[in-house]
Amino acid sequence: MAVVAQGGIAVLVDCDDEPLAAIARQCGSRGFAYVADVSDLASMRAAVEAVMAAYGRIDVVFANAGIAAFGPVSHVDPDAWWRCMEVNARGVFNTVRCALDAVKKQRGYVLLNVSMSALAHAPVMSAYAASKSAIEAMGNAWRIELAAHGVAVGLAYAGWVRTPLVTEGALHPAFLRLRSTMPSLLNKEISAADAARVIVRGMQRRTRRIWIPGWLRVLFAVRALLHMPFAERALVSAAPDIERLYLEGLAAEGVLASSLGPRERLRTLSRLAQTSGPSRHSPGEHQTDGQGDKARDVQ
Repeated sequence: MAVVAQGGIAVLVDCDDEPLAAIARQCGSRGFAYVADVSDLASMRAAVEAVMAAYGRIDVVFANAGIAAFGPVSHVDPDAWWRCMEVNARGVFNTVRCALDAVKKQRGYVLLNVSMSALAHAPVMSAYAASKSAIEAMGNAWRIELAAHGVAVGLAYAGWVRTPLVTEGALHPAFLRLRSTMPSLLNKEISAADAARVIVRGMQRRTRRIWIPGWLRVLFAVRALLHMPFAERALVSAAPDIERLYLEGLAAEGVLASSLGPRERLRTLSRLAQTSGPSRHSPGEHQTDGQGDKARDVQ
């Protein structure tokens, strides 16, 4: 909606058709929706082709799709861990790669959602932190590569934006315990609408780095200190408790329910059912041994 409010056309790409259609309806005639999986290159090529057929140009591409996998390395579902990397890191590559020729023609802007997880790497969030660190590195490299083509590259560093990704995390006691270790300033949430306004302003200015909230630039400046022993002390102390709570959830709900949020769990079960029949992650199965997306904006 923030793109539309500034006179742009919002092209929305997501794998969930119903919420995608609902947001597109709110945008009215200036909204365009396309169902695609960002982790699939052919699907994203088709999305870009549809945008070009409809509008003939792409000025800004915002690689925003992301999921989280949750759990200690000893117990997290390996498929869930790698799915997080696939959607977040591969999805950013696919989104930018497929839209880039069109963006180059407009000498436009590429924006990647990095998050503060690229700066501070929390326990039981290793897949998410790794994917966001990868995205930051990709963006820094692409900024240099694309400068000669007149394309600017920005990175958006966001804290706790009140989206389903954050609200679903609050369903897990171990996630709440993790957040309890953080200072109140680091724990403060911002609404999605407020974050969107900051992001769109950054798009208009072709900003190199977008901070949500603004004080995250301080965290960026001192990032070398964030994993010094004194800075990790509270997390090290809480880690056994976090693992205990995770294992309680694993025993009660199963490994997939403990490793993914509700929406991604349903997507995973659906995907596995389509490709391989009954899944080892069926809803009633409990495993306890421990072995076991997104917007493109046309302005």
